[in-house]
Amino acid sequence: MTESYPLTPPQENKADLRRRLVKARQAIPPQVWRQKSDRICAHLLNWDYFRRCRVILAYTSFRQEPDLSPLTEHHPHWGLPRCVEQVLHWHYWSRQGPWPLQPGAYGILEPHPQSPRVDINLVDLILVPAVACDVRGYRLGYGAGYYDRLLSSSPWRAIPTLGVVFEYARLPSLPQDSWDLPLGGVCSESGLFLGDGRPRDDSRPGQRARTVG
Repeated sequence: MTESYPLTPPQENKADLRRRLVKARQAIPPQVWRQKSDRICAHLLNWDYFRRCRVILAYTSFRQEPDLSPLTEHHPHWGLPRCVEQVLHWHYWSRQGPWPLQPGAYGILEPHPQSPRVDINLVDLILVPAVACDVRGYRLGYGAGYYDRLLSSSPWRAIPTLGVVFEYARLPSLPQDSWDLPLGGVCSESGLFLGDGRPRDDSRPGQRARTVG
């Protein structure tokens, strides 16, 4: 059964859309949320490029974002973000490591400040949290701009990116600002969609455009 997703009203601004979509996500029953998250993890595990990555940057689930934590059992090298003022600092993390996660900015679980910092030269993929993504890879975040600043700066802009959302939040289009950049693809419980919005199994995420078309 194909899951339908809501059309974005042309006049709906980012703030209103964000509130509506986060509310819908938090209304997902826990068992359904777990099932959908596990399907996303399965799509990623079946992706050849994912299996070949050296270091993958991800996130800790907040307000019922898709939970990617099962993936840490299948790939050895992960980085998680820590909010420091207006910047994301990336630290290595593993379940077996000595540094436990702890609540940080906004109540999100973050790495310990003393845990080792990620070597950006080893990062092959960034799994980006989002309120929504559209079929072209444009992302609706939470409005603080952390990922906008990160992904528009050198050398981060050269690293492949993949937005992670539930299918209801993979929309035909999103409102855009002049600084918005598309991600290299989107993964939902319905599949992995790279570059042109079509499902793929073995490709590298597409190159992000540097300006909005």
